Amino acid sequence: MTTARTYGQMCPLARSMDLLGERWTILVVRELCLGPKRFKDILDVLPTLGPNRLTARLRSLEAAGVVRRSTLPPPAGVAVYELTERGEGLRTPLIELGRWGLGLQPSADIDPATTRADLIALSVSTFVDPDKLVGLKEIYELHVGRETFHVEIADGRMWTKSGPAPVRPDLSVTCRLRTFLAVVFGHKQAIDAVESGDLAVTVGSSEVVERAFDLMSGSELDYPVYVGM
Repeated sequence: MTTARTYGQMCPLARSMDLLGERWTILVVRELCLGPKRFKDILDVLPTLGPNRLTARLRSLEAAGVVRRSTLPPPAGVAVYELTERGEGLRTPLIELGRWGLGLQPSADIDPATTRADLIALSVSTFVDPDKLVGLKEIYELHVGRETFHVEIADGRMWTKSGPAPVRPDLSVTCRLRTFLAVVFGHKQAIDAVESGDLAVTVGSSEVVERAFDLMSGSELDYPVYVGM
């Protein structure tokens, strides 16, 4: 006997979709891939989700051991939701699914203004060539339009996280979204963007700028619909 909320199959994919297949659930997990978030933080970037539905989605993810509640250390001391170790196991398949979606033509009801630099950085940084990360320990802080996020490199891995860098970064840049997209997707060289004034560097050298955007490069991906923004 099954209910309308389950596929009722033993197949692992079906069981995964029993949890993740409800609308908004995967996007909640996506936001937590960028680091711990307050309830309000999630709602701010998914406003049409609504507080009641967000509560329900978080409860189901908690019950499945994907998400847990915790408190950030002082001075923040605020309650947040974060991925568990099991939840982290969703990072690669979800981002790979997003990369697959780059090849889909956006429908007419999708607003290009919802493009976010942090999600693009999350995608490309997850699949960076690990040979480029060997022996590298750096933090890049990016102010793109109204977004602020940072990229951490350590122990052969590269992570994109929401908010400012926790320590003084090796690089801090400010630019508009279209400049970020043009550089990341290979339509413009980072150093050219600096020289033209489109990319302002407040911390770091030209060498670090070039290295950072080389690591974040996703030029092998086809993303032309957003580059003109």
